[in-house]
Amino acid sequence: MEKDPLSILRTYWGHSSFKGSQERIIQTVLKGKDVLALLPTGGGKSVCFQIPALAQEGICIVVSPLIALIQDQVNSLRKKGIKAIALTGTIPFNELVDVLDNCMFGNYKFVYLSPERLQQELVQDKLRQMNVNLVAIDEAHCISQWGHDFRPAYLECSIIRSLLPEVPIIALTATATEQVANDIIVNLKLTTPLVAKDSFIRKNISFRVLWEEDKRYRLKRICTETKGSIIVYAGTRRLTQELSQFLNGNGSTATYFHGGITKKEKEQKLHLWLNDRIKIMVATNAFGMGVDKPDVRLVVHYQIPDCIENYYQEAGRAGRDGAPAKALLVTNRADEMQLNHQFHGALPDIHTLKKVYQKLNNYFQIAYGEYTDDVFKFSFNDFIEAYDLNSYRTYNALKVLDQNSVIALSESFSKKTKIHFVVSKDRIFDYLERNQKSAPIIQVILRTYGGIFDFETKIKVPLIAKKANAPIARVMQVLEQLAKDGVITFDAQESDLEINFLVPREDDYTINAFANKIEKHNEVKIEKLEKMLRYVHNEKVCRSREIMAYFGENESDDCGICDICMRRSNTKILDTEKLAHDILVHLSAEKQSSRALIESLYADERSILLVIRSLLEDGKIRINTKNEYEIC
Repeated sequence: MEKDPLSILRTYWGHSSFKGSQERIIQTVLKGKDVLALLPTGGGKSVCFQIPALAQEGICIVVSPLIALIQDQVNSLRKKGIKAIALTGTIPFNELVDVLDNCMFGNYKFVYLSPERLQQELVQDKLRQMNVNLVAIDEAHCISQWGHDFRPAYLECSIIRSLLPEVPIIALTATATEQVANDIIVNLKLTTPLVAKDSFIRKNISFRVLWEEDKRYRLKRICTETKGSIIVYAGTRRLTQELSQFLNGNGSTATYFHGGITKKEKEQKLHLWLNDRIKIMVATNAFGMGVDKPDVRLVVHYQIPDCIENYYQEAGRAGRDGAPAKALLVTNRADEMQLNHQFHGALPDIHTLKKVYQKLNNYFQIAYGEYTDDVFKFSFNDFIEAYDLNSYRTYNALKVLDQNSVIALSESFSKKTKIHFVVSKDRIFDYLERNQKSAPIIQVILRTYGGIFDFETKIKVPLIAKKANAPIARVMQVLEQLAKDGVITFDAQESDLEINFLVPREDDYTINAFANKIEKHNEVKIEKLEKMLRYVHNEKVCRSREIMAYFGENESDDCGICDICMRRSNTKILDTEKLAHDILVHLSAEKQSSRALIESLYADERSILLVIRSLLEDGKIRINTKNEYEIC
């Protein structure tokens, strides 16, 4: 018997009404019809499949590409008292039967799985036996090669239609151009679907691009001026930590978040930020999925994203409560040059993919033709150092292998192996005499790391293995024995990644199966970056209108609050003569930098810099060796 969707919304989500197209989508699904839901970030996509699933008898199958997102949604449902389970790659195949049986007979309402899991015969057989009331394909843009996160395994999701022909399918995404939307409908074989598209426009967000040579100064200033919660997106884990430390040292409260910290640390940091104990979250793009904080007043991109889809999705985490918010992209010419260099240098070609795949198999000692369903702990830094690989290109190659279902890649905590020799050097000589098979590895360690008798020392196991011409497993075995014999203290290495190999090792043949797609997909990525850079350099078109046009919306009115619109408005009312007079008055009192003038004058920064340039050209002021302006 069906339950009332609105009462479910009140009971589990605490809301008294639906927003946007949610109600229309839910009613369509309950009628057994297919839906393509194109809703903006913060538009409540998950409610659109979770409520109709709860309103009916049976179970909902949810396909999602991101393990982190799957875990977030499963944990969120469980906190509400709703039974949900995730079929992630960490479940060994021999345990999968029991897990699937629990799904069938344990009153579960939601089963989350990756597109790769959907391809397994066992999973398909069990799905046919389940009482499925709805199939949800989340992040559906992944099915299109024109999408910003194309995942070839998503193309196989259409098999769900033949497995469960009578069950409605709902596909959901927050970032889809018209071309991507059409691909979703065709590739998923949706039958005359309702295409529900809420406008992607966020009228309460002021989009701005700030060109700034001293980016840290600008970041400090805008964070200090902003009242309320802030997210700062940075491109690397190291930079998140550096910026967090910088902001803490300059009067703000900040913490950092990235894929390499422990689950416990993530929970602690998120708790502090969600409860306003910390003002600023400095994060990589690993942060944000499934995080619901409606009162974020500012999102800063400290580096240029590689596509408008990612930028808009991340910027859209500002102002979900509808109150005024800002999305600022802080950049400079050096940033742009570095982005172009890294982006083009990091696109993996076929040769790179084959090399990385072969080295990966060698690293874990997987023989040609062998298949294993083991989950391997994987230290990325040790891997690239062991084989002298380029870090950016190698990581992107691993992501391509993941996207093409050769491996399954997930992030976990990183911790280097640490050892400390706790016996005298004389005792070591005795130990070497008695353990001659282990001696070559121990001698390499002693020669490589100074001070290892004095304090705990981080060591790199792959480097030792390479120098000793021994397998990594053998090095670990020797270290474990040394610890058992009381010669060393040993803090065993954890990893920053986990890897599942999804197909038997066949080297070039494995890569050749999708090689023709790689070049084309690289071209799509380059085109998306070029459009992102055009957005950054735009000085004429309202930022919101430009973004909406990218997603196929013809917005007729300017937003009035982006930097382009504000500049236009300020130009109309700015009294340049008065501003020039004010600048000269300030400089007659004392020499000042442009930064000091900007902080003391009541005018926008761009206007002040333009008037300063005019005064320089007219010979009324000059700049001294300290980069200060003074009266001529």
